[in-house]
Amino acid sequence: MKTTGKFILSSGFFLLPAIVSAEDVTLPAPVLEWSFYILLIFAAFVAIGISIYMRGKGAPSDDLSSLLDEKNQVIHSVGTGVFITDCVRQMNEHKIGAMLVMENEQLIGIFTERDAITRVLGARLDPTSTMISEVMTKNPVWVSSSTTLEEAMGIITQRRIRHLPVLEVGKVVGVVSSGDLTHHLVGNRS
Repeated sequence: MKTTGKFILSSGFFLLPAIVSAEDVTLPAPVLEWSFYILLIFAAFVAIGISIYMRGKGAPSDDLSSLLDEKNQVIHSVGTGVFITDCVRQMNEHKIGAMLVMENEQLIGIFTERDAITRVLGARLDPTSTMISEVMTKNPVWVSSSTTLEEAMGIITQRRIRHLPVLEVGKVVGVVSSGDLTHHLVGNRS
């Protein structure tokens, strides 16, 4: 039995278009199957090689304290009694994608751009009369400043979040975003 197919090599980083059209290639099914396995093995070696290279370049074992020192950031927060429009206005003024929600200097929630889209617009709530406490993410995931950059990136990736508050002894000392982590990791490897 013969199978006709068009080959495209894909490893997640790049695509190489086929040189020949589908009509020009007629191969037995076992050849196509083995070609697929060879491409999989090649992609795995490329991924492993990149991982080893990146680890060898340093910095992933650094902890978040080094990133927070670089950022020298101000902690932006609101209380639970703030209306969504006021919170979003502050986020726009400060050009940030998330606002911490604090009560008596304790982190109780976080309000993000995603919350604005899904919990406010998606739910058709009136942002001028809805309090931030009604739509914030309660008890957000947080880490300490001793968390490594690699661990923080893993948490962000696994939990599918973009902002990670950093606490020390119950007090917020900063917020890191997926962009901060990526920028820091790439910047230290060049």
